Amino acid sequence: MFHLVARRVTCMGLGIRPVPAVQKLAARGLSTAAQPEKHEDSDGDVQVHDERKPKTGIMMMNLGGPETLEDVQSFLLRLFSDKDLIPLPAQSFLAPRIAKRRTPKIQEQYSRIGGGSPIKMWTTKQGEGMIKILDEISPQTAPHKFYIGFRYADPLTEDTIEQMEKDGIEHAVAFTQYPQYSCSTTGSSLNAVYRYYNKRIRDRGEEGRSQMKWTVIDRWPTHPMLVECFAKNIEKELTKFPADVRDDVVILFSAHSLPMSVVNRGDPYPQEVGATVQRVMERLGMSHPYRLVWQSKVGPLPWLGPQTDEVIQGLAANGKKNLLLVPIAFTSDHIETLHELDIDVEWRM
Repeated sequence: MFHLVARRVTCMGLGIRPVPAVQKLAARGLSTAAQPEKHEDSDGDVQVHDERKPKTGIMMMNLGGPETLEDVQSFLLRLFSDKDLIPLPAQSFLAPRIAKRRTPKIQEQYSRIGGGSPIKMWTTKQGEGMIKILDEISPQTAPHKFYIGFRYADPLTEDTIEQMEKDGIEHAVAFTQYPQYSCSTTGSSLNAVYRYYNKRIRDRGEEGRSQMKWTVIDRWPTHPMLVECFAKNIEKELTKFPADVRDDVVILFSAHSLPMSVVNRGDPYPQEVGATVQRVMERLGMSHPYRLVWQSKVGPLPWLGPQTDEVIQGLAANGKKNLLLVPIAFTSDHIETLHELDIDVEWRM
């Protein structure tokens, strides 16, 4: 029996409170302006109607994904043009050609998961839950508004920052949706923020400087509630195995791989992913054998391993066929979970 752990909106489903950096930002708030009006809808649920200008804006940073098949090529072009993510020789020359060549294959993959990435939809749901909690626990910094800042799909990071400036946000939080830091993911998003303001200042002089006070949440790999999210979902999924094999299940923690060229320059991502796995297994009391494996290798150059599919095949060849696959570096579903794990891995098994 091969089993895949449930992933959808993992953290928000357990009512996670904001990570410490958000709580500290909230504690610094000064305003005690009038509170928003509350009323009950037709179902009796309390709804909050707040027409005040948002004071605190939280930009939820992530890679993003094409919402339609027509968006795939532009998404790939931005992705392969990013030197922080995929450093290539003659990048400006190669990136458009690689994107064009890979577009039909990637379009076919997205067509198999509904015709587009759901990452914006899930990020929106997470953002709505987050600001509801923040408005309740921190009226001093309210109203809060979430924004989505993707690197390779709309809404792009740069466009989101421009909107936050137009909205008159006072406190801006750059909140990575990658729990573990890498220069190729969170680092790329933060570099985009830096380059945006650099260009604004060059174009507008002093008027181009940000009117917002920025706070950065760049990693949260061992946050207690992140660990609890994964542990509870693992415990829930383990109960679905027959009792006579449950203790023999091998837990495979799968994370997006990195080129070894990035790893060898000291990127902390592998260690931070390992730290998440360690905390989760400690929370589970080291109840099962486990492995940390890596997925999504692209191209012929060396990448961090072992690869997820190769480990699964190796375990199966050795008689280990009761596996629980946990995407440990993802906070919402997208192509790497819905296609690469749900479809590709299942097909291989």
